[in-house]
Amino acid sequence: MSDGDLRMSLLQYCGEVDALGKPTDVLDALHDAVMSRHKLHVLGAGRFPIKFGDWASIKVGETVFLHRATPAGWWEEYAILSQRGFDPGIMMARVSLAPSTWSETTRMLEPIGIDRWPHELALKYGMRDGFTCPVGGRWVVAFWSPRLLAKELAGASRAALFMAASFAAMRLETLVGPKPRRIGEHAHLTPRELAVLRWASLGKQVRGIAEGLGLGAETVRSHLKKAQEKLGARNRTHAVAEAMRQQLFP
Repeated sequence: MSDGDLRMSLLQYCGEVDALGKPTDVLDALHDAVMSRHKLHVLGAGRFPIKFGDWASIKVGETVFLHRATPAGWWEEYAILSQRGFDPGIMMARVSLAPSTWSETTRMLEPIGIDRWPHELALKYGMRDGFTCPVGGRWVVAFWSPRLLAKELAGASRAALFMAASFAAMRLETLVGPKPRRIGEHAHLTPRELAVLRWASLGKQVRGIAEGLGLGAETVRSHLKKAQEKLGARNRTHAVAEAMRQQLFP
């Protein structure tokens, strides 16, 4: 199959994906559309939580969908290691407007030491390279290959894969429903409580916070006290540190 054939296959997929009724069908059809040309497997798709580190919202079958071609055991190790240290490649994908291969990302970021764990874990499971497509700042659709991809994936093929991944993510969003968690939800902090904590994290005192937010000083003190209680903090400094540890600030 030529690159032109691959693009036609992916265009056909984009036209048919809205008729697919299950997340597994969405990924199976995408896998079939690409596998015959590049021996490129679908790894899966996932919806990012609003904040990094919010693993409570990452659940297989709800926000993460793994294709059957995903090497057995990889996800279980990935989930454990991700909670110990973030994946630089996923962080880059989240803020990127363009997809890239895993090998290209590794060369750009030049991770050393413990930050190399995503690359080493992939190699452990026979995934020498991959292609990650960020979609809309909330989704990522990933492919993997036992071979290096930089020279195999021409620009037109990359664009077609990115297009198909975007259609897959949109269909998955429709099937599972948008369920973004509000920042601070698990701590039950209100937007005002989060706002005063964020200003406090910048070194602002009560008067400066009040002026910046257009609130009264007593109102600011009240918000800080409530936030401190909800976070189980001993004092205001502890509350700010705990909010930062939980990554509650936008």
